[in-house]
Amino acid sequence: MRRTKIVATLGPATSSEQSMRELIRAGVNVVRINFSHGSADDHRKSVNSLRKVAAQENRVIGILGDLQGPKIRVSNFVNDAIELKKGDAFTLDIDLDENAGDQNAVGCTYRELPNDISVGSVLVLDDGRIVLETTEIDGGKIHTKVLVGGKLSNRKGINLRGGGLSAAAITEKDREDLKLAVELDIDYLGVSFPRDAADLNHARKLLNDHGSNAGIVAKIERAEAVAAIDEILEVTDVIMVARGDLGVEIGDPQLPAVQKELINKARTANKVVITATQMMESMVTSPIPTRAEVFDVANAVLDGTDAVMLSAETAVGKFPDRAVTAMSRICEEAEKQPRAMESQHRLHTHFDHIDESIAMASMYAANHLDVKAIGALTETGSTALWMSRISSSIPIYAVTMNADTQTRVTLYRGVYPVPFDVRLESSYEANQIVVKKLVEQQRVEDGDLVIITKGDMFGVASGTNSMKIVRVGDWINGPVLAAE
Repeated sequence: MRRTKIVATLGPATSSEQSMRELIRAGVNVVRINFSHGSADDHRKSVNSLRKVAAQENRVIGILGDLQGPKIRVSNFVNDAIELKKGDAFTLDIDLDENAGDQNAVGCTYRELPNDISVGSVLVLDDGRIVLETTEIDGGKIHTKVLVGGKLSNRKGINLRGGGLSAAAITEKDREDLKLAVELDIDYLGVSFPRDAADLNHARKLLNDHGSNAGIVAKIERAEAVAAIDEILEVTDVIMVARGDLGVEIGDPQLPAVQKELINKARTANKVVITATQMMESMVTSPIPTRAEVFDVANAVLDGTDAVMLSAETAVGKFPDRAVTAMSRICEEAEKQPRAMESQHRLHTHFDHIDESIAMASMYAANHLDVKAIGALTETGSTALWMSRISSSIPIYAVTMNADTQTRVTLYRGVYPVPFDVRLESSYEANQIVVKKLVEQQRVEDGDLVIITKGDMFGVASGTNSMKIVRVGDWINGPVLAAE
């Protein structure tokens, strides 16, 4: 079974129920709703259709709602685009009419830009295709010299090399989209361009104020976020290595090392990590990935990412289900490497909680015994999350009656939700029923060893306090279990 999860973005190419069905059958675990595009009704229709199809396919699929965040862009040109050459003088003018851009100047959607930069600041436009150096700031006019030229068209993005823009992470549009995300009962909320922990605490407060306990995904896109990653990891549930804007801000040569560091820090902090942006970009128009993309996905898997994400590939691409299939195969092959199955994580660390200790002990035992599966009876999914931080080839089944937990764990590496209500069962009966369910799903068979973790009180959060190793026995009114 593939351990690394796949996040796929819905869009025009995957708006029909049939296309969603194809994505699910190809192996998608979580879908991304991009609030940067589409109307509220579009998103309602997509989520309703997805849940309908997932139920028909008997699959638990998570939903990530991704806020747009502050979009700092040039305005429009009279003729839609211009051609800039190296050495040209060019002005960004916040007071210029939004449709009056020409060869000499263009408007800007962010009125604070002149206050956030200084002479010598480097502005990077259109994902790095255009580079401007600030030569003078005159009120609302930012005079620049073109360092890297090319075609510049309407509404292209602006980044400040090295970071430092003061734009708030949560915009008025985001507030409205957040309300919609709560209405749709999404599992995760992506916060774009957070600078620090305060931005994420603000987003969580807004969620809580609207009655949602959705997980927070901090999209690491700003240079400031990299510098503040330790405090961000303290307050977020997930980080996303969003390599597009991040690469523009810190420079592409720095990206590989930063990606590896972010993945390592997230796992060390017992948090989830998604690797995203242009992972299989060529498959927007091609039925197969490039060799470079194969290496990119595989390396993220070997580094320990929980999930890899597809954006345009599934939103507007010609081959959305093929992109998922190709990504799935790459992940599966990478996971066969010894490096992906061995771990020294927290081997010499003191544990603060009983349930955390049980999780770590279970993984140590599983990795040193011929265990075929772990069944973690869990209310919040915390035990399964802790287990998933340990590199292993052993599947972890989060057995839970909590619907929110079932969808939340779809993002955890190596964790698979098993919807099941065990509140009325004794501990022994729970053991039998869990193993029986795994047998029915062809996850284990007679003779296999299974580890089961649970608490004395079913349905109680943070109550896991026991681990049992059992062997699936002969069928006499259900599997007979024998403690090892």
